[in-house]
Amino acid sequence: MKKRMLSAAMAGMMVVSMTACGGSKPAETTAAATEASKAEETSAEETTAEAADEAGELGGTFTVGFDQDFPPMGFVGDNGEYTGFDLELAKEVADRLGLEFVPQPIAWDAKDMELSSGTIDCIWNGFTMNGREDDYTWSTPYMDNSQVFVVAADSGISSLADLAGKVVEVQTDSSAEAALKDNADLSATFGTLQTTPDYNTAFMDLEMGAVDAIAMDVIVAGYQIEQRGESDKYVILDETLSSEEYGIGFKKGNEELRDKVQGALDDMAADGTMAEISEKWFGRDVTTIGK
Repeated sequence: MKKRMLSAAMAGMMVVSMTACGGSKPAETTAAATEASKAEETSAEETTAEAADEAGELGGTFTVGFDQDFPPMGFVGDNGEYTGFDLELAKEVADRLGLEFVPQPIAWDAKDMELSSGTIDCIWNGFTMNGREDDYTWSTPYMDNSQVFVVAADSGISSLADLAGKVVEVQTDSSAEAALKDNADLSATFGTLQTTPDYNTAFMDLEMGAVDAIAMDVIVAGYQIEQRGESDKYVILDETLSSEEYGIGFKKGNEELRDKVQGALDDMAADGTMAEISEKWFGRDVTTIGK
């Protein structure tokens, strides 16, 4: 009897032992799966972190400082969105570099502060290189330009000599203002040389007779006159104040970003994209890269 009870007890213990051994495998499998899942999550997190670091190195964005009252280079369109020739070029560059394009309107006389503080990555808005060669890290010039005078067609003004005693207006801190400072002999003949925040205001002043002439970029002058549909009301004098080139100004020493942007511009010139954008805005290719 004792032997049978002992055998039964031993058999029961064996069943329990076997059950326990059999139950250990799912537990081990679950633990292994959990560890694998954690490893995958860690790898994914590391990949995301690396991508974020890379995006941080690139900046993730391409922020372009521009004057929003400077058509056709950069301005507020009828739909309330920022648009313009320079901004369209800049957006195409950003797309090619895989960066988010951010057009950032700035006060033109505060452009250097915005650039040095890092608020913007570059100044791109009909920005004249001449006389500023050592102040920025520049792209190669992409457009030729000149400074001219716009007068009313019935003003009787047909030459620079006729501006003697007249009221001449120019945008604050513009290339035209710099050119007039360099040409003190001419500006000294004016009755008054005054500044205005933007050229839209300047044209309104000219239309009202508050000023006799506007000194400005010929590209911008032609566009302003055409858009107003009043080509018979204004005249651009044949004599120019100065000739110049447009470029993109980066913070001094930022060759890395300049080189990336320049590379994209060179590609755009080679594949015809730059000419296409120019023809859209000016009816012809006015760009100079690769020419």
